[in-house]
Amino acid sequence: MEVKATLVSLHKGARFCLSSLMRREATINRTTSETSIQITINLDGSGKSRVSTGIAFFDHMLTLFSKHGLMDLDLTAKGDIEVDFHHTVEDAGIAIGQAMTQALGDKAGIRRYGFFYVPMDEALVRCVVDLSGRPFLAYKAPEGVSPIGGNFEFQLVEEFLRALSVHAGMNLHVEILSGRDAHHMAEGIFKSLARALDQAISIDPRVQGIPSTKGIL
Repeated sequence: MEVKATLVSLHKGARFCLSSLMRREATINRTTSETSIQITINLDGSGKSRVSTGIAFFDHMLTLFSKHGLMDLDLTAKGDIEVDFHHTVEDAGIAIGQAMTQALGDKAGIRRYGFFYVPMDEALVRCVVDLSGRPFLAYKAPEGVSPIGGNFEFQLVEEFLRALSVHAGMNLHVEILSGRDAHHMAEGIFKSLARALDQAISIDPRVQGIPSTKGIL
């Protein structure tokens, strides 16, 4: 696995109320016997994306994740989707988590915490994030949800979240407060997660150094 993190000068302080920042970018190339994934993420982007995983619904979810999180995302995945979608979805979560970890660096100045509620027609989803460095996923969703589009198992959403939380060092709580339609519930999850992460990774000029009494995250 090849990992490359890139820092370049950024002189546009509007988003974070700072006159100068280091742009937080990372590139991950992850290859296993089951998948090959290339990803570049820019945490200080505008929500531009180019996503190709061979799984149309998953591409849709990652595209809106990028859009609503204001993170630029370039991701290409080739996996054994003729077997099932599990390996590709899980490994994409791993790669995105690793890229976020690289891009965040020591996490100096970040808000660290974020939360967001998203309504999606009859569905209502809440995501709460702590970029603590201690991975944990608490996930509450209805049982027995039908596949989306006939072939994307709803359970794969949880697998993606778990892989992301572990490899981004993220304490993540996701709860579907109401919902019946599988597409609406999944879309609510990805949108609320994106918005919560946008809060958590944002720079707060009042934060001095690492936002932890331990001095490390």
